[in-house]
Amino acid sequence: MNITVVCEHNASMDSEEGKKAYPEGLGACLKNLMEETGGSVSLVRMDENGAGALTDEIINGTDVMVWWGHWYHQKVSDEIVNKVADRALRGMGMIFLHSAHDSKMIKKLLGTSCSLKWREDGELERLWCVNMAHPIARGLGEYIDIPQEEMYGEPFDIPAPDELIYIGWFRGGEVFRGGCVFNRGRGKIFYFNPGHETYPTYKLPQVRQLLKQACAYVSPGIPLKEDVNCVHIPEWSIKN
Repeated sequence: MNITVVCEHNASMDSEEGKKAYPEGLGACLKNLMEETGGSVSLVRMDENGAGALTDEIINGTDVMVWWGHWYHQKVSDEIVNKVADRALRGMGMIFLHSAHDSKMIKKLLGTSCSLKWREDGELERLWCVNMAHPIARGLGEYIDIPQEEMYGEPFDIPAPDELIYIGWFRGGEVFRGGCVFNRGRGKIFYFNPGHETYPTYKLPQVRQLLKQACAYVSPGIPLKEDVNCVHIPEWSIKN
């Protein structure tokens, strides 16, 4: 499996808090995490110049793309957005993390603003599992506690998820649909809200296991082809 991690680098990551959370860099942390799946992992750094290094060769050779962004969503060209979205509709799995809810990419695929309520307090988030039988949540128990996280709260302007797996709760009383699967064309999308750049969320063993299981879940079950129609095909017809 070929995995591409697209991760922004911004000034907040170079702050004392950012370096303490991820001394190796957030992108490197996510790359190392995904390498634990046994797949071949490439890291594409996104900064104020956008994701220009995301070439056609990389896009067309990717089975699962992990996308973390925050400051530079608008720097990503519409051309790249269209190419990645087309690839996702043809079966490439996608994982959107934290502030990637505001990326042009997920908005194109979901067709909504993906706006939400937020507060950067660094408070506890408890992720309650509402579908413990789901493969992404396998073996992770009733909830996952994240000691420090940016608050994301409802209303969250997304379509009704095809599969809702986690709902986050914060000490301020807010709740949030923080672990959602969407089916688009032949592809699967997983959105996961935790992961602010100044908190070491991606160091937590349960979060790491969850994301590895998410990678396996959204990965295409059959080889990607360039000549398929971008429409929903029932799973039973693919197997047959």
